[in-house]
Amino acid sequence: MSSHTPSEPIDVLLVEDNPGDVRLTREAFKTVDSEIEFHTVTDGREATTYFDICETDTASTDPDLVLLDLNLPRVNGIRVLELLRDELDYPPPPILVLSSSSADEDVRKSYDRAANAYLTKPDGPDEFDDLAHAIEDFWIESAHHPPAPS
Repeated sequence: MSSHTPSEPIDVLLVEDNPGDVRLTREAFKTVDSEIEFHTVTDGREATTYFDICETDTASTDPDLVLLDLNLPRVNGIRVLELLRDELDYPPPPILVLSSSSADEDVRKSYDRAANAYLTKPDGPDEFDDLAHAIEDFWIESAHHPPAPS
């Protein structure tokens, strides 16, 4: 992960325009053992601006993990993936697409544009809790990530 140490919270950038899904995601991550600090943006343009600020402002916090919806206003999630892949001077943190779409084309496009995982949004709160625990178990506790930009 970026510069995460066990005593620090995990910084998660949630890119989601649906207030209900934002609430369900935040509530689900309250059930995990890791301390999570959410930063939420509601469209793709805000997401790319967030990364631009991280790249230039040393006081900003680079996210350790990104949860990205595909169906976003202004700039969609596929375009966000393209911009991050093509324009960042450093490898982005793990980007997990979290979409209501299970269409093969969306899955393919996401992986073609360097998404690290494609997850279909759960139907209810219990399934969101299960997803949060699965993300914690693999992406926070087990996976090794590229070093933070210096």
